[in-house]
Amino acid sequence: MVVLAQPPVVDQIPLLRSPGPRDSFVGVPVVDLSRPGAARAIVDACERFGFFKVVGHGVPAATMDRAESEAVRFFAQAQGDKDRAGPAYPPFGYGSKRIGLNGDMGWLEYLLFAVDDAASIPDACAAPALRSALNEYIAAARGVAVRVLDAVAEGLDVAPRDALSGMVAAGTGSDQVFRVNHYPPCPALQGRGSGCTATGFGEHTDPQLVSVLRSNGTSGLQIALRDRDRDGAAQWVSVPSDRDAFFVNVGDSLQVLTNGRFKSVKHRVVTNSLKSRVSFIYFAGPPLAQRIAPLPQLLADGEESLYKEFTWGEYKKAAYKTRLGDNRLAQFEK
Repeated sequence: MVVLAQPPVVDQIPLLRSPGPRDSFVGVPVVDLSRPGAARAIVDACERFGFFKVVGHGVPAATMDRAESEAVRFFAQAQGDKDRAGPAYPPFGYGSKRIGLNGDMGWLEYLLFAVDDAASIPDACAAPALRSALNEYIAAARGVAVRVLDAVAEGLDVAPRDALSGMVAAGTGSDQVFRVNHYPPCPALQGRGSGCTATGFGEHTDPQLVSVLRSNGTSGLQIALRDRDRDGAAQWVSVPSDRDAFFVNVGDSLQVLTNGRFKSVKHRVVTNSLKSRVSFIYFAGPPLAQRIAPLPQLLADGEESLYKEFTWGEYKKAAYKTRLGDNRLAQFEK
């Protein structure tokens, strides 16, 4: 009997031609949460790009630095020690290269946590120092998400003002997820030229309401602008890194709640052969029983919903069955 060897993991990860320096997204909207006019600026950014950068957020630098230091310390451990933090129940826990359960691959390792209503991860999921640092960070990131959603409601003139933030606020049973991604330098890129990158996390949209991202000073995040190039392909642009700011993505659920007025942004992460990248993503999901349908206040006279009504639990279940690049909303469109 002939047994065929499995190809090396690195050979299963797509290589990409990365956008050049001139394709850096210098026009990324910047919203200062501490200043008047933030609500209007957020709505404008969500309508144009589904993506923006947040400054003036009030999260202490020490909170962000402590979480980053503890995450770097975790990923610097021997592989056997990291593997012991593997999923007690998939997909949560430590993972490497394989993203989800449906065959997606990326040059990364990660920690994925379900977050309870008190904005903390389970005791058994991390060592005390790491857990403490991440819990402090998660609480701060949820605070940013709540402020952003309140600003969205204000900017859209939706009442009550907590119509959106109430889906993720403390005490609501919201379905939160927190992810720490580590993209180490990829040795397969050595000698391939500066324009060649490896897929760190493949192109996708986030299914939740919003996601709040922060990374160290290493670039790698790219978003697809809605304008297409001459071949009809997505126009990918690189997002300049800023370790003192947060980046916010519109998710599929918020797209539905606004009846397509906001669009969930397609994004991906690429890695290189030189620098390590660590990122933190807080995913603000509503309770599993939350009804997801366009807000009546946002429907003009005679305007019909573009989507079939569903609960967040139904959408989450459907999303877990898809690949990263699939259009998850397609089966819920009318």
